[in-house]
Amino acid sequence: MTDRAIETVGLVKTFGQQRAVDDLALDVPRGAVFGFLGPNGSGKTTTIRMLLGLASPSAGEIRLLGETMPGRIGAVLPRVGALVEGPAAYPFLSGRNSLHRLDAADPRSDPKTRRQRVDRALERVGLQAAAKKRSGAYSLGMKQRLGLAAALVRPRDLLILDEPTNGLDPQGTREVRNLIRALAADGTTVFVSSHLLSEIEQVCTHAGIMSAGRLVAQGTLDQLRQLGTRRITVQTPDASEAAAVFARLGLDPVDRGDHLEGELRDGLQVEDVAAALVGDGVRLRGLSASGQTLEDLFVALTGEGFDVRG
Repeated sequence: MTDRAIETVGLVKTFGQQRAVDDLALDVPRGAVFGFLGPNGSGKTTTIRMLLGLASPSAGEIRLLGETMPGRIGAVLPRVGALVEGPAAYPFLSGRNSLHRLDAADPRSDPKTRRQRVDRALERVGLQAAAKKRSGAYSLGMKQRLGLAAALVRPRDLLILDEPTNGLDPQGTREVRNLIRALAADGTTVFVSSHLLSEIEQVCTHAGIMSAGRLVAQGTLDQLRQLGTRRITVQTPDASEAAAVFARLGLDPVDRGDHLEGELRDGLQVEDVAAALVGDGVRLRGLSASGQTLEDLFVALTGEGFDVRG
């Protein structure tokens, strides 16, 4: 069994002369919570549609749970739950009956356990109280919950969620965050596309950043934060002497009044700077280093801002 839940090699999707997805090489480990980030129009939803067999690639290879897609789609999709571009349901049916009908349409589903599984899915997304209400009367947030419930009626090895907190209030967003954590703890791989950076940082173990159809970075959150520059901050009463040391080391000192800052580069380590300062007799009140935040990296790689608060 491969240790990768999702793998793509040279994945391309073109619409006329436009390359919506360009040479994509995703690498999503099993058991990860993988955040798929990018501005609107960067190719996230197109990628998800190709992963699920809803759109045909123009070129490249896709493997889900170790199986080639779309050739093995019949064997793969029963193990995959998905929420893509908003949920759909029969508006004249209740939430519970919508899930019953959805499950009954699957020939692999066990009718003996259907009621229990549907009720459990509704409970996990907080829709028990509205289970008998017509889904057509649901709010956007309730419809989003129903879509999540549909993905959870059967046990899944992989969940692919496109903007799962869309339309949810803060409480609902927290509940989805906790649900994703619980699913990951049970061994489910979760691939979640989102524009809410704060959600990705709180729940994800890995992330990938898309820009103009290309994957510009991916890895664990710690690995991504290390891709950019690191800053060193020094608090000292000897600001001019410290600035001279910074300049000698190529740190381009910036005097902030109560402290001095510089960018670590060319393999220079914090301890090297500390040794140089002490060697020149600079008195230190404090010294610290900080890596680039995920937001900083996103802006640097895509040239666009990010909705960090939602």
